[in-house]
Amino acid sequence: MTWLAYEIVDVFTDRPFAGNPLAVVFGGELLDTDQMRALAREFNLSETVFVLPPTVEGATYRLRIFTPATELPFAGHPSVGAAVTQYRRGLVPAGTVHQECHAGVLPVHIHEDGRATLTGGTPSLGPVIDAGPYLAAVGLTAEDLVEPGVRIAGCGIDFAYVPVRPEAVARAAARSLDVPADPYVFAWDEASRVAHVRVFAPGIGLAEDPATGSAALGLGVYLVGSGLLPPNGDSTYTIRQGIEIHRPSTLECTVSAVDGAAVKATVTGYVVPVARGEITVPPFVG
Repeated sequence: MTWLAYEIVDVFTDRPFAGNPLAVVFGGELLDTDQMRALAREFNLSETVFVLPPTVEGATYRLRIFTPATELPFAGHPSVGAAVTQYRRGLVPAGTVHQECHAGVLPVHIHEDGRATLTGGTPSLGPVIDAGPYLAAVGLTAEDLVEPGVRIAGCGIDFAYVPVRPEAVARAAARSLDVPADPYVFAWDEASRVAHVRVFAPGIGLAEDPATGSAALGLGVYLVGSGLLPPNGDSTYTIRQGIEIHRPSTLECTVSAVDGAAVKATVTGYVVPVARGEITVPPFVG
C-alpha cells in the first residue's frame, strides 16, 4: 500500500478554523485523474490541490485543482495555499515562484510571514447584462440591485458580479443556479474600498465558497471597468467573505489600470496550517 503526504490549511485567514480550508497533497505524479477525483471526494473540502513536477520551461511546480465534483483550470485559494505550504516544507524559497496549471503559468510571490500574493491571468470584462436570472438564482429581486449592474468579468475564471444593497448580502441564498456564470454577490463601500461578498457555485460542488481568490481578482476588473476605482494607476481593495457560513475570510487585493481598463490584478492572503498526515492511494478505478 502506498501513502501520500498531505496537509490541511486554512487560506485567507490569520487564525485556524476560519478562511477557506484546503487539502494540499504531495506526490501527485503517482496518481491518475480518477485517483485525484477520489481523494478530492474523500477530503470533501471546497478544493483539493495536487503538487506535481512542472512540465513547461520556467515553471517552478505544477498544480491540479479539484472540487468534490470537478477539476478546475485555476483557482485562487489553492494557489495561495499550495505556495505557502511548500515554502514551509522547504520545497520552494520565499520570493516569486511560477505555478503551472491548466490556465497557464502564473507568478506567486511567497512572503516569509505566511502570506502569498497571486497575480491573475489576462483580465476580461463584458457589458452590463440582464440581472434578472442572476438575482433569481440567489433569491434576490430588482429592488436589491444597485448600479452599475451585472457584468461578467475575470482573470482566468469568469464570474457574474452582482452589486446589491448592503442589507441584501445576508439574504442571498443559492436557488436554481441555471446561469452561465457563478454569481458573485457583493456590496461595495466606496469610502473604505471594502466589499462584503458571497459566492455561490453548486455547479462545481460548492453551495457557497468561504473565500474565492480567483473571483477576487475579477472584482478589481469589474470595479475599474465600472468606474468604481480609478481609471489609471494602482488601487487597493479588501474583500470580506464567508461571514454568513462561519468561515470569515479576508482577501487583500490590488488592481492596475490604464485608460479605464484593468491590466493586472493580485490577491494576497495568509495561510494557517491545521493538520497534516498521510492518506492511502486509491485503487485505479478508470
